[in-house]
Amino acid sequence: MKKTKLGINTTAAILDIINTILFTTSWFVVTFMAFSESFSGGDGSQTSGVGAFFYVMAAIGLIIHIIGLVKSKKAGISIIGHILGIIGCACFAITALLAFPAIVLLIIASVFCFKQQSV
Repeated sequence: MKKTKLGINTTAAILDIINTILFTTSWFVVTFMAFSESFSGGDGSQTSGVGAFFYVMAAIGLIIHIIGLVKSKKAGISIIGHILGIIGCACFAITALLAFPAIVLLIIASVFCFKQQSV
């Protein structure tokens, strides 16, 4: 069988690495913003805006993995990376408290998406 490489798999893997870094820093950034805003007497809008950025990145990762899942299935490429990526992005999208499992899942998903192994 002819081995096919899809750009969406590479894109998803790179986005997983970016999201892993972002999700790791999200705890510190949101906590810092909350303390900073509470000391300055803010209304919580800055903290909400920063938190929304991380949720938007998780949603983008979720969409990319769903598209990659469909395209990889049609091309006969393993979909394990996309399934793990969907679960990882969904974990963070549900709540940022699940950032650690999301980070672990996205690291593994990135490896499988880069491999692009034929089935």
